[in-house]
Amino acid sequence: MKMIDKINFSSPFKRPMGIALFAALVFGILVSSHSHAKYASFVMDADTGHVLHSVNADTRNYPASLTKMMTLFMLFEAIEQKKITLNTKMRVSRRATWQPPSRLGLKAGSHIRAEDAIYALVTKSANDVATVVAEALGGTEWEFAKAMTKRAHAIGMTKTNFRNASGLPNRGQLSTARDMAKLGNELWKRFPQYYKYFKTQKWSYKGRTYGNHNKLMKKYDGMDGIKTGYIRAAGFNLVSSVNRGGHRLIGVVFGGKTANQRNAIMARILDRGFTKIDPKMMAAYNKKKKAAQKKRAVEIAAKRRSTAWGVQVGAFNTVKKARTQAIAAIKRAPSYLSGAQTKVVPLKNGSKKVYRARVVGVEKREAYRACKALKKMRQPCMVFRSKGTQVAMNKR
Repeated sequence: MKMIDKINFSSPFKRPMGIALFAALVFGILVSSHSHAKYASFVMDADTGHVLHSVNADTRNYPASLTKMMTLFMLFEAIEQKKITLNTKMRVSRRATWQPPSRLGLKAGSHIRAEDAIYALVTKSANDVATVVAEALGGTEWEFAKAMTKRAHAIGMTKTNFRNASGLPNRGQLSTARDMAKLGNELWKRFPQYYKYFKTQKWSYKGRTYGNHNKLMKKYDGMDGIKTGYIRAAGFNLVSSVNRGGHRLIGVVFGGKTANQRNAIMARILDRGFTKIDPKMMAAYNKKKKAAQKKRAVEIAAKRRSTAWGVQVGAFNTVKKARTQAIAAIKRAPSYLSGAQTKVVPLKNGSKKVYRARVVGVEKREAYRACKALKKMRQPCMVFRSKGTQVAMNKR
């Protein structure tokens, strides 16, 4: 197993972080964090390069963790050129452990396999791992960032400059929606054997499981990558690659106000893109989607009707007593009431208020069987529908 553990540090990281360097970094972060992210969005046909949507596509913004797409590009290229393998162990420097979250929490002097580094960057978006990769391939992160920039320009990302491998705040680290779309397209075309990593939903490492930050991938049909990004100065960024109906689109959103808003914008501009290139396919897809949603709504309604039953196990003078009794009923008849919910319903009885102890969310048959079982334990029980209509009562 190949191992990389000797790092040839060069300026500006010859020594541990000094006061001047620390101050410079803090200043850069403060300046960046008070900048205003500019909204930009872009959609292109991955096969033809045809632009389907463009808003502020050439405005330079902070890429945030979209930067890690370029870090992965460099890593994939190094593997392709047989400089390293997926099993190569990369040494963790002390400087890597100093990176702020998100991070994997690696220890200085330890090692991480190249393939695990890929998973960590795709799912956890780990900043410490980005530094490990940078130092393993470039000697120092600064030298690696220069190599990233040079390579980015070579593939047509002419308005992009990198200063680190992670996307952490730096005034000089800038890119555009158009450039990031080019990068996403290059990753898909150049490295089909490695692009599959971007589909990863969950990844386990040393006893912990990490989920992918790209939640839209679960919701948007055909999306199989690529990367999310966020710093305060950038807002919420996302590059997506979607294959639907034999067409692949690359979408980019910069400067979302929230992750949900960014995802909604991405879904909307991708839908418009598919409609432009294949309106018949999109119309058929929307028709199928509406039919599926209607079917699902019917199934949910049927499920609600089937579980619209419950049992009442008494009325009490306090909420606490009512809830305690409802919980006790579930424990006494777990075969029928397991998974049900307790509910306390107030009732004014004359000048006094009493609280009914109920267990809700079960099927009719289970409700009757639960009451039968509770009766044997000398527990008063009444079956009712969710609207509160009494159906039967088991007396003591």
